[in-house]
Amino acid sequence: MPPLRRGRFWLVTVVTVLTFAATLSLGEWQLSRAAQKEALQAAIEAQKTQPPLGQQDFLAMAKPAEVMHRPVHLRGLWLAPQTVYLDNRQMGGVPGFYVVTPFAIEGSQQTVMVQRGWIQRNFEDRTKLQPVQTPPGLVELDARIEPPPSHLLELGKTPEPAATTVESPGSSPIRQNLDLEAFKAESKLPLRTDVSLQQTGAASEGLQRNWPAPAFGIEKHYGYAFQWFGLAALVTILYVWFQIVAPFRRARRG
Repeated sequence: MPPLRRGRFWLVTVVTVLTFAATLSLGEWQLSRAAQKEALQAAIEAQKTQPPLGQQDFLAMAKPAEVMHRPVHLRGLWLAPQTVYLDNRQMGGVPGFYVVTPFAIEGSQQTVMVQRGWIQRNFEDRTKLQPVQTPPGLVELDARIEPPPSHLLELGKTPEPAATTVESPGSSPIRQNLDLEAFKAESKLPLRTDVSLQQTGAASEGLQRNWPAPAFGIEKHYGYAFQWFGLAALVTILYVWFQIVAPFRRARRG
């Protein structure tokens, strides 16, 4: 083999090996990410099957991350005048509002925000809200411990400090986002800001509760892994064909 062709052969070989190793590594990384998210999903589902946390245990809860997504049973009062309607939330693909109401826990100085359920949006008048019944007096609440309500991107607005995401007292209860620290300062309630609750059970009080499951994107990681492994296979096939098979066939014809 002439020196020039030999040098090109080894250059292509080195590039091919590096490309193969990189694509293989990226494919394995995508598989590891999928495995991590599957483990997280399994852990969340396991938490949901735990016995409900009692009221005293909830009040004494110091590390919410350890009991996140676990059922809880509480007794207390709805603070209906402080209800907030979070806009642009979907359930079953239909746009509407999450209804979020503070819940004062009996026998304590602690209040927690509860995502009570979902109502459909009025497509003719956005500000016209469907009626929601709020039981007066002491009530029993079955819910799951969840992170604070998620924030949506507010188009056309530059990022602002969290405290500015909540409107001033007396403003419309319809809001795009709700920051619990800011709401605590606004409402003057002894509010827990590290968690919220998501009420469970069948539809009632004008509210639906088919809460969407967290989107982990596991299928996306498997799809990316397939692409990287496919690219590694393609690089190998092209190398074998152009560096081994094609020269061998040319030599035989010569």
